[in-house]
Amino acid sequence: MEEKKNPLGYKPVGALLKQFAIPSIIAMLVGALYNIVDQFFIGQSIGELGNAATNIAFPLNISCTSLALLFGIGGASAFNLAMGEGNKETAPFYIGNSAAMIVICGIILRAVTLLFTEPLLLFFGSPADVFPYAKEYTSITAWGFPMLILQAGGAHLVRADGSPRYSMVCNMTGAVINTILDALFVFVFKWGMAGAALATIIGQYIAGIMVIVYLCNYKTIKLRLEHFIPKAKYFLRSASLGTASFFNQIAMMVVQIVLNNSLKYYGALSVYGESIPIACVGIISKVGMMFFSFIIGISQGLQPIVSFNYGAKQYARVKSALLLALKIGLGLSVGSFLVFQLLPRQIIGLFGEGSDEYFDFAVKYFRIYFFFIFINFVQPIISNFFTATGRPQRGMFLSLTRQILFLLPLILILPLFFGIDGIIYSGPIADAVAATVTIVMAAVELKNPRYKEG
Repeated sequence: MEEKKNPLGYKPVGALLKQFAIPSIIAMLVGALYNIVDQFFIGQSIGELGNAATNIAFPLNISCTSLALLFGIGGASAFNLAMGEGNKETAPFYIGNSAAMIVICGIILRAVTLLFTEPLLLFFGSPADVFPYAKEYTSITAWGFPMLILQAGGAHLVRADGSPRYSMVCNMTGAVINTILDALFVFVFKWGMAGAALATIIGQYIAGIMVIVYLCNYKTIKLRLEHFIPKAKYFLRSASLGTASFFNQIAMMVVQIVLNNSLKYYGALSVYGESIPIACVGIISKVGMMFFSFIIGISQGLQPIVSFNYGAKQYARVKSALLLALKIGLGLSVGSFLVFQLLPRQIIGLFGEGSDEYFDFAVKYFRIYFFFIFINFVQPIISNFFTATGRPQRGMFLSLTRQILFLLPLILILPLFFGIDGIIYSGPIADAVAATVTIVMAAVELKNPRYKEG
């Protein structure tokens, strides 16, 4: 039986989750570090305006991640489900088609960004004094979009083959190179925004090439040229399973754009001005990504375990793996809550100096916006669980609850009554409501008699 030969079907779920989640977490942390490292060096060398510029350009980075997850998680889920069902004939098409679509989408996104850089940045909410820095940074980083998407999406395809360590090495190699070159280009050569951008894309290209090398030597199945020729029935199946993660990122991008414009408008009406709120929120959002790297890494590590065992009808193992992931997520979330409440000023200080107003806003935003971070682990894990079990509609719904259904309306409505404070309080309110909806859906799912079998 296939499930007896594959460790996913019989190895203890705790050991499996550790095996797959730790490299996934590291890979996500490395992805977050790309942004954090740039933010650090830019903040130290340029200051508030440089920090604001990276936040203005950030929606483009999110769009890259969304495409990477659409075909990365989607392709990996389709592949693992097919293998769990013993269907080795179609399984390689999901990997090859996903890899091909990742590259195609990256090339298209790069072309669109380079053609419409100025209107995009203005649409993203760039203040006039921030615009030159954002344009310089974006016009360079856009050249790395195909490899950024390949690196991030390919990591899931590599992990689906049972090689989470190689995936981790790819991402770590790119991040280490980025960090070294950042220090060299920004501090030594004094290239400013251009130096940070150039360091970033060099790291991305090297990591992307490493993914290509692996795909040419896939272990569990043999990938041939025909597998990489896009066919609708394969890449659409992969895309359907990656839809939840994709829309979660798209939702984040939409919220980021609305948030930037709202911060610019209501900031101008406050003592902080247009640029300070955008700069502070940019830093805090990227620090928050460090926390979500752990949670999303756990959910991604859970994916192959859940997909295979659900396909093999081993539902007791599915439930056991999910509950373990939730317990770990709870511990990490509580720890993050304590750090963010106790040390906001120290964290912000790592990214350069600023005015008293700059730090006042940053500390206030940090503590209030992330107040309910201790329950933020539930939604990503449960959303990815539904996707991994072949029910992307439910996963997509949950991925949209916080960002689109709750947070976006709150960002638009609350400031009308409370000014910029309304933006700050929109975060914890959205977190609490989204977590409640997710917990209800998870409880209903786990009451299904199938999970009591075995």
